[in-house]
Order: sequence, then C-alpha cells, then structure tokens
Amino acid sequence: MSDLYDTDILEWSERQAALLRRIAEGERLAPHDSNELDWLHIAEEIEDVGREQRNAVESLLINILRHRLHIDAWPQAAAVPHWQHEIGVWQVQVERRLRQSPILRAEIGGELAGLYSDALRTTYREIDGVPRPPLSPECRWTLVEVLAEGFAGPPVVRPPQRPRKRRGPW
Repeated sequence: MSDLYDTDILEWSERQAALLRRIAEGERLAPHDSNELDWLHIAEEIEDVGREQRNAVESLLINILRHRLHIDAWPQAAAVPHWQHEIGVWQVQVERRLRQSPILRAEIGGELAGLYSDALRTTYREIDGVPRPPLSPECRWTLVEVLAEGFAGPPVVRPPQRPRKRRGPW
C-alpha cells in the first residue's frame, strides 16, 4: 500500500478512508484488508492537516501585518483603501480557522512576534517613489488587536474625482 501512496495519493487516500470507515462502523477486517492499512502514512497525513491549518493562519496573519505596516509607512498611498479591505477579508478568514481549532489561537498568539518579523522583512521598500520610513522592529500588537475590527485604521475619505474626458471616437 505504501507504493500506492507514492504513485497515486488520491487512490491511496480513498482506499484508506474506505477501510477506516469500515472499522468505524464496527466491521472486523479480514487479515488481507488489515494489512492494507498504511498506518505510518495515515499518521503523517493527519499531522499534515494540522500543519496546513497552522501554515494558512500564519500566512494570513503575515499578510495582515504587512498591509498594516504599509498603511503605517504610506498613509497617503492610493492603495490604502485596498490594503484596508484585504486586512478585513483576511481577518475573517483567520477568525474562521481559529474557531475551527481553538488550540491554535493560543499557540499562534505566542508566535506573533516571529510573524511580525516576517511581515517586516517583506514590506515594500518604496511606494510611488517614497522610501519606506523606519518601522518598529518589535511587534506592538496582540493577536486580539490584530483581529479586531478597526485594526486596518479609519476609512480613508478622499475627495471625489471628476470623471476623465474620453479621447477618441469611442
């Protein structure tokens, strides 16, 4: 069965799931069926599910922090409303994943400083010809603050722009 794991993960996973469901329903598997269970890879795949959730939350938090750093560094940039919107979208996604895995909330809160460091390393160096000002090397927010409504800053109010005149016959 390990060969199948290496050559066709989809077929492997479907077979493993079918065997596990049979056991869950109380069926005693025949020895040849029992030998089909690939316990080592099943355990690895279960661990991968948890790691995938953690990685997704970490990635979303890095994006949130990076966009907030961009807003702090360039508050007049035209992209600020876009950054604010994306922060809100990502906050919803993080909250949903944390509701599905409460233990992750406690664990990820302790890792926020490292995630902030990653966000800082990946911020733009300049926008619209304006170099990035110095940003704090230390994260000044808690997870609760990062996920709070309003973390992206107040809505940007810009004066309405006049419609552009069209040039050409179209």
